[in-house]
Amino acid sequence: MADQNTGPILVPVLGDQLTRTLASLRGRTKDDTVILMMEVWDEATYVKHHKQKIVLIFSAMRHFAQELRDAGWTVDYTRLTDKDNAGSFTGEVARAAERHNPRAIHIVEAGEWRVQQAIEEWPDKYDCKVEILPDDRFVCSIAEFRDWAADRKSLRMENFYQEMRKKTGLLMDDGKPAGGQWNYDKENRAPPKEGMSAPARPKPEPDEITREMMDLVEAEFPDHFGDLGRFQWPVTRDEAETAADAFFAERLPDFGTYQDAMVHGQDDLFHSMLSTSINLGLLDPMELCRRAEDAYRNGDAPLNAVEGFIRQLIGWREYVRGFYWHHMPDLESANALNAQRGLPEFYWTGETDMRCLADCIRSTRENAHAHHIQRLMVLGNFALLAGIKPREVQDWFLVVYADAYEWVELPNVAAMILYADGGKLASKPYAASANYINKMSDYCKDCAYSASKKTGEGACPFNSLYWHFMDRHRDRLESNHRIGRIYANWDRMGEDKQQDYLDTADAFLRTLTPAKSGWARD
Repeated sequence: MADQNTGPILVPVLGDQLTRTLASLRGRTKDDTVILMMEVWDEATYVKHHKQKIVLIFSAMRHFAQELRDAGWTVDYTRLTDKDNAGSFTGEVARAAERHNPRAIHIVEAGEWRVQQAIEEWPDKYDCKVEILPDDRFVCSIAEFRDWAADRKSLRMENFYQEMRKKTGLLMDDGKPAGGQWNYDKENRAPPKEGMSAPARPKPEPDEITREMMDLVEAEFPDHFGDLGRFQWPVTRDEAETAADAFFAERLPDFGTYQDAMVHGQDDLFHSMLSTSINLGLLDPMELCRRAEDAYRNGDAPLNAVEGFIRQLIGWREYVRGFYWHHMPDLESANALNAQRGLPEFYWTGETDMRCLADCIRSTRENAHAHHIQRLMVLGNFALLAGIKPREVQDWFLVVYADAYEWVELPNVAAMILYADGGKLASKPYAASANYINKMSDYCKDCAYSASKKTGEGACPFNSLYWHFMDRHRDRLESNHRIGRIYANWDRMGEDKQQDYLDTADAFLRTLTPAKSGWARD
């Protein structure tokens, strides 16, 4: 029983908890604590993650473990290829409990539903006390979000964001928002200028630990998606801080204005590229928000850029986490629009004449990254309009992006991109024709398809797919106050023009080849 155990406190630290001030480590003494870190097969293979994503997480874990050891902590570390690796968190904790006979296990709650369900079974599995601590690296706890959401008919991010601004005091002046407005998103939608480029971000060269992980991934996961040749993600807090310094000094001032812009071959533009480090725990989101606010207060960055950056962190990031836990597990299987088409093969190969999709997929393959508008309004918009099965789109996004964990990926894809939750998160589907992409990018000018041509051969597929989507979901969407007027435009076209749109879309959809099986969960 628990009182028979005389060993140390065992503290499992998961791969996205690489934070020295983690709740389970605070207050612990180095002579009475064993930190357990585990590379396990279940986490590497429950979907076939991008090669860079596996390298990033495991290399960051190994670096973090070494930092803890250098600071005097005892770290029990299981490597992926260790002979007796149990393959799961639960199995590895069981093995560690046998080795150390802990009197208690302290762990911070997991970020993902499936992992948390396993952790909550631990008190019945181990002969010691198991304490599961809230993850206080977030501004809003899961319980606090549930309280906020409890009596609301709609869970709109803007309302939540204003509460987080008041709670943190960020960009607040005497109880009012700086500049007199909460949200400056309307100032953050500028299209790219001709030939626009941004300062290059720091890209640390892989060290010995990372190169070892790259070799391991190539050997153990050769059929996983993605290239390793351009792996240049921060894997330590120092590297992440260097990346943050460069963003605040060189790219934050233009981040807001051009955050929705897309330029062929310009994979980073003015984006922070810090999401991988934040989601691993290497960077503190609140520290970043305070630095951004300081940049505004000191006159180093305009309010629209700083507010937009802060909104992404204490607004959107916190909101989707709360939304995820509030709606799980039902969100995982949501399919309000009854989308049934398989994911096209070109999402893996990039072999499509649609220049926007090809470039976004190229960046995804080479960098394990595409910025938020590429994900939402190109890759996601196509999946929405074509009626791709939500689970396949969800798994694709979870596989291919280095910053993708289910708690942040699933609400963004199922609810924001695909409207699969029926509108609990978004007030309307984010459906768009070629006009949006043509306005916000340079993709269309050298494309095989014409953005201005609506139907027939050579017309951009986004144009006919847009009306095909609207037509087939009219019963559900016509009453939506934000898009209902669109159907008046559709009706004015007349039957012949309508049929031309539908026939053009159907002809294109017949050309789509479904992806090969074996990459997505059932």
